[in-house]
Amino acid sequence: GNQTKTEEVSLEVERAQEEWDALESIQPGETNYLDLTPSPLISFNEALQHFQTTDLGDLLKSIQPTIRRTGLAAITHFLFGPPRLHKDLVEERDLVFAIAQCSLDNGQSVHMRVLQTIYRKLTCTRADCPRYGPHWENVGFQGSDPATDLRGTGFLSLMHTLYFVMDPEILPLAREIYKLSQHPVQNFPFCVMSINMTRIALHALREEVLSKECNRRQQVVAVLNDFYVATFLHLYQLWKSQQKTISDSGHVLKEVELFAKKNPKQFLKRLEGYLKERRAGTGHRTSPDTLSHSNPSPGDTGSQAGSQGGKEGKEMNFTGVCELPPEMEGEARLI
Repeated sequence: GNQTKTEEVSLEVERAQEEWDALESIQPGETNYLDLTPSPLISFNEALQHFQTTDLGDLLKSIQPTIRRTGLAAITHFLFGPPRLHKDLVEERDLVFAIAQCSLDNGQSVHMRVLQTIYRKLTCTRADCPRYGPHWENVGFQGSDPATDLRGTGFLSLMHTLYFVMDPEILPLAREIYKLSQHPVQNFPFCVMSINMTRIALHALREEVLSKECNRRQQVVAVLNDFYVATFLHLYQLWKSQQKTISDSGHVLKEVELFAKKNPKQFLKRLEGYLKERRAGTGHRTSPDTLSHSNPSPGDTGSQAGSQGGKEGKEMNFTGVCELPPEMEGEARLI
């Protein structure tokens, strides 16, 4: 008799556990956010202020803001490399790298507002959306939880996307790129691509290729924001004009990164010119060919191979080394 009772209790416990597990699995999407008052949109400066006033001491201990060079490499870099960042900008630079170490925190209202703002500005919706769910794939995350895509660049990638969608002058460009990302043939995951632009910008900052511009403007965050947008603009124009598809992504990203780091000043000037044309209402005629394919980066085999066949986009058949399936499932292979 006792054995039967024990088995019954075990069964009840098992059922209760299954019900609880089921409840937990659906809980994130259960709350009807549409009935709630939408959270106020958050500006880039407000989000930045949050990090400026948060204790990031533990994260600052683990950052690597420059490349450690020794021996001949260190001497060569000192003699022929870019200028060092001014001492009074080091704290701002370190903050950037600390934000890149910061993960998405459901308990931080600022983090959640950044996420909601990105979604609402890209999709032109007024209501908040659930924290988890397939709707995040609509803006180019790769699953039901954006946090899983933030490897390597942490919250900085969300800060860059926030800057892109909240600056009224560059929002039209963000929406143009987002529109291309939804193209039936040329589609790509927008937010994952944005994360890659942040990764390129972060590498450029670490390799000190942005130091000269940062010193000139006496800013780090603003220079990095502009470089991120300029890199995304270059990728967009290249992707669109040469009919790139997701299978080309690996080589395209390598090419964009090589060229961005070799020509940071040119990239930033091109963004300036693009925005000036927009303000003047003359459209945006600047072609990526004027940068990357009439003058391919030395050692950039993908770019050179493409240039030999002329500038016709359809002839430039790159094989992506980091291919991402069209259904955008699984790992963030673009990263």
